[in-house]
Amino acid sequence: MVHMGIIVVGGVLEKNGKYLLVQEAKKEIRGKWNLPAGMLDLNENVFEGAKREIFEESGYDVELTGIAKIRNDMVAGDSFIGIIFSTRILKQHSDSNNKNEIMQTKWFSFDEIAGMRNELRSYEWIVEAIAAVENGKICDLDLIGV
Repeated sequence: MVHMGIIVVGGVLEKNGKYLLVQEAKKEIRGKWNLPAGMLDLNENVFEGAKREIFEESGYDVELTGIAKIRNDMVAGDSFIGIIFSTRILKQHSDSNNKNEIMQTKWFSFDEIAGMRNELRSYEWIVEAIAAVENGKICDLDLIGV
């Protein structure tokens, strides 16, 4: 049996000491806040996928600057791998997020995010990824070979 599992990629966007979260619109997770991230498309590498997902969910073009968090887990009986990148914002496009997936985007301080345990889609993953960026504990992109 051919099995790819679930691969999710996304990023931490920082501006003026605040971090961008997106509010999910999909029925099963409606209203939860998350980092801009989503599933890797077939025939797409993790770098292209992360930039695409970040743009689709936030409206920002970014440069990936490092690896903030990697997660390996089992979700609904399937292998799950998640990679969250640190980023540098290149350009903002006006309100270009997909309203079927994202209700709104909003900037929060790290302390505000740390206090949002019940409002975050995956508390530990989001807080640990942002903490890595906040504390400069980012791994080099060269760890992922292409």
